[in-house]
Amino acid sequence: MIFLTVGTQFPFDRLVKAVDDLLDGDLVNEGIFAQIGDSSYRPRNFEAVSSLEKHLFDKHFREASCVIGHAGIGTVSMAMEHEKPLLVVPRQQKYGEVVNNHQVAIAERFEKLGHLLVAYETQELPTKIDQLRTFVPRKREVRPKAVAQRIACFLNQLITSDA
Repeated sequence: MIFLTVGTQFPFDRLVKAVDDLLDGDLVNEGIFAQIGDSSYRPRNFEAVSSLEKHLFDKHFREASCVIGHAGIGTVSMAMEHEKPLLVVPRQQKYGEVVNNHQVAIAERFEKLGHLLVAYETQELPTKIDQLRTFVPRKREVRPKAVAQRIACFLNQLITSDA
């Protein structure tokens, strides 16, 4: 089962409709369950709910073979935590979905690191979903010493600039 999630703050009709249309053309062979927020679009080809209680959301996320979602940092972080293959379609300013392109920036960064796949436009979904089936996300490397060094360097710069 593929879990489609668009977050809870804003609807993402463009993504929900694009995935629904793919099922019309038999381009997705796997069942889909979706959390679609306050979407005005209602999918015809898969079960969807507006929201899920946290424990149910987590259950669907864990049980999914892979996840398709917006490029919200919560979705990205959860996929990395669970080592779940993730395909994101970032919300974009040009479609009036967000006030700036922060999701595009998030998607670009995590794609470059090998943690997820990105379809910047919905026309890319068929190809990206095919890739998602075999995609193995790169594991996140936690490097607390490097983070501590960067913070120390920043604090030292503050101290020396005040002197």
